[in-house]
Amino acid sequence: MSKTTAIALAPSTTLLGRLLATIDRLLMKSAEISNRNGDLPRFGL
Repeated sequence: MSKTTAIALAPSTTLLGRLLATIDRLLMKSAEISNRNGDLPRFGL
């Protein structure tokens, strides 16, 4: 049973906010792929 909760935040409209959201999305996708392959995900940039 998972005990995580998603928090809905207002969408960011600034260019910096959109850039950070894109980087975050790419890092999360990379971590998911690494986890699926059984590897430890690389943290940070």
